[in-house]
Amino acid sequence: MTAVILVSESTDLVRRVRLATDDNLLVLTRHQLPAGPAQLLALTEEPEEVRTVLVDADGDAELANRTLELAGKFEQQFPTVSLLLITQQAEQLALSALRAGVKDLMSPQLDVEEFRWAIRRASEITTGRSSSGAPADSFGGRVITVASPKGGVGKTTLATNIAMGLTQQSPQGTVLIDLDIQFGDVAAALDLDPVYTLSDVVSGPSAQDPIALKALLTAHPSGLHVLPGVKSPAEADHIGAAQIATLIASLKQEFRFVVIDTAPGMSEETLAAMDHTTDLVLITSLDVPGVRGLRKELELLGELELTPATRHIVVNMAEKGGGLAVPDVEATIGASVDLVLPRSMKVMRSTNEGSPIVESQPRDPLSRELVQLVHRFSPATTRSAWLGHRARGRR
Repeated sequence: MTAVILVSESTDLVRRVRLATDDNLLVLTRHQLPAGPAQLLALTEEPEEVRTVLVDADGDAELANRTLELAGKFEQQFPTVSLLLITQQAEQLALSALRAGVKDLMSPQLDVEEFRWAIRRASEITTGRSSSGAPADSFGGRVITVASPKGGVGKTTLATNIAMGLTQQSPQGTVLIDLDIQFGDVAAALDLDPVYTLSDVVSGPSAQDPIALKALLTAHPSGLHVLPGVKSPAEADHIGAAQIATLIASLKQEFRFVVIDTAPGMSEETLAAMDHTTDLVLITSLDVPGVRGLRKELELLGELELTPATRHIVVNMAEKGGGLAVPDVEATIGASVDLVLPRSMKVMRSTNEGSPIVESQPRDPLSRELVQLVHRFSPATTRSAWLGHRARGRR
């Protein structure tokens, strides 16, 4: 039985896709690609079992155009088959691919897990049902929300490091959203100069269309996708909680990991994000106002029944001699602290340089602590990525 067809000349790409599909794959060369979908499906033993067609058109403009024509025909004749385009020209092709009916554009550098994710997602969304029988919109990636009752505790620094840590093992599968609507500074923390911001995305139909949405994201050199906050606080007046909920619902269908940096406190937008959150990271500094605020936030989330099953509490910028210790925090909030991060000038320097410390100094002890936190969100693959960074650091 063949559920996936791949058109590619790349031996390495074929190997990764074959592993991603458990060898449930038919491989064709570019010259073997027919003009019509019926002829293509007829090349398999059981055409009715095919759910996904991937065409590797990287570096071949003519094949990319042929693929767009083929996508339109699939849309009309075989709507339950997803056609995915593999290319490094995603930004340039996004609009035409969207109009043609291409279900997704993917980088040829995706690893096995990312290909597996993309193929499964495309198949389930197209057929309208998940493999478990649940509606397709229930399928999605992990949504990791970083929140704090007060500002100045290193929330953005933690969010960018979590996102970068996840990107190190899923380069095209992680997106970071700046949900500090008025005064977010994720773009500055990553040294990015975005063309499009949150206000551009939520103001049009792109928030509900995966290809158009991905085209508006800002690409970090690491492979991380970023949706920066607004350029002017006045633009925040036009962004509502319902728009944020729609946006997150779309992004979690497209990415394995959605990391959200929120505004201090509990805004309507943050509460909307909580509805989709699978992993909540609560952060406080080691001071009385911060700890008391954290307790109130936990109580509020409990009353609203918004606390996700997986919760992580982080004490940041901890130092001795301040009058409070971690046991005092735990006694006040009635919960265990999962991670304690010391105050570090290296972290401040890395933030000012626009390079998260897990990227700029992967062998630093603080980076190791942050990687252990990231390990909670993706335990199977994060450790291998971390070992790879250590190996590169020794060379």
